[in-house]
Amino acid sequence: MTSPVAAIAGIGATEFSKDSGRSELRLAVEACRAALDDAGLAPADVDGMVTFSMDANAEIAVARELGAGELTFFGLVGYGGGAACATVQHAAMAVATGAASVVLCYRALNERSGRRFGQVAAGALAGATSSAIDSGWHYPMGLATPAATVAMVARRYMHVFGATSADFGAVAVADRRHAATNPAAWFYQRPITLAEHQESRWICEPLRLLDCCQETDGAVAVLVTSLDRARSLKRVPVVISAAAQGSGANQYTMTSYYLDDLTGLPELGVVARRLWPQAGLRPGDIRTAVLYDHFTPYVLMQLEELGFCGRGEARHFIADGAIELGGALPLNPHGGQLGEGYLHGMNGIAEAVRQVRGTAVNQVPGDGPVLVTAGTGVPTSALILGADS
Repeated sequence: MTSPVAAIAGIGATEFSKDSGRSELRLAVEACRAALDDAGLAPADVDGMVTFSMDANAEIAVARELGAGELTFFGLVGYGGGAACATVQHAAMAVATGAASVVLCYRALNERSGRRFGQVAAGALAGATSSAIDSGWHYPMGLATPAATVAMVARRYMHVFGATSADFGAVAVADRRHAATNPAAWFYQRPITLAEHQESRWICEPLRLLDCCQETDGAVAVLVTSLDRARSLKRVPVVISAAAQGSGANQYTMTSYYLDDLTGLPELGVVARRLWPQAGLRPGDIRTAVLYDHFTPYVLMQLEELGFCGRGEARHFIADGAIELGGALPLNPHGGQLGEGYLHGMNGIAEAVRQVRGTAVNQVPGDGPVLVTAGTGVPTSALILGADS
């Protein structure tokens, strides 16, 4: 176990909507300002910025509109939602090495009123890039949306392990139940039953509408600095106990179709093998987990890859409300991307911070660490966050 040197000192977010009515740049700046206010810092204190390669807002543009000064560290992390936790990891590495002292990680998107990720993007085949070449193999076969790619893996998982659509539905029900008591969630006061999940329309069998995450407009920002500096700021420091990235052998994106076994998430397995030793923890030590819930089947598969249960056993692990508040391992107390909003996983990091601080709307009792994962099916990342000891 390594001694942590970096911490999250501030978080900020806009509202989550279906039509923000403003530019993604403005959303990014609003979230960054909120994170600075949360930490009690000024724009002039910022000397580093990290975001997603998919974000439309260059670091220098956000810094300029924010009123920040000189930047000594800036970067982009690729692979869509898989970048979420890695932005914080990169910020922590910058702080640990002295490359920067105060780093803002942000993600802003008008994913409902602008480009909708769930639709076919013909441009994915254009250009002489490796991604376009990869897409050229599966787009002609009809595997041209995220739901289509995950559906194929989900079907294989069901065939091998006996999982059912109702097992996937248990994840959606838990997320929506948590969102129903979270005023910041889009689905506030709108829980669902398993019967409603089962009655929702097919998107791509075996995925139903309620197996799929939302399309959201909004932005989230996370401020990272040294643990020593965080101790002198406005909020209780949230220690970055472990951070890891991972890409499996023969990795593709969105889904690695050509593997011999389609029932796991090898990229997350890479992350897990680094994460637990780094933090000096085991799955049983985790108080609550925020698992990237773009599609419900991948939540079950993540539980297995992370070691909470054996391969194919997640459907038994989540039975009888185990992942709901009061259960053995509450998942996504804020409602997740199925219930709160879809900000490429950044809102999940913010929820983990609130859980460690003890300020979450649906606070999970105890003082144990919180696990956060990023998007799976692509090269991914994860964090373990804990209290300052």
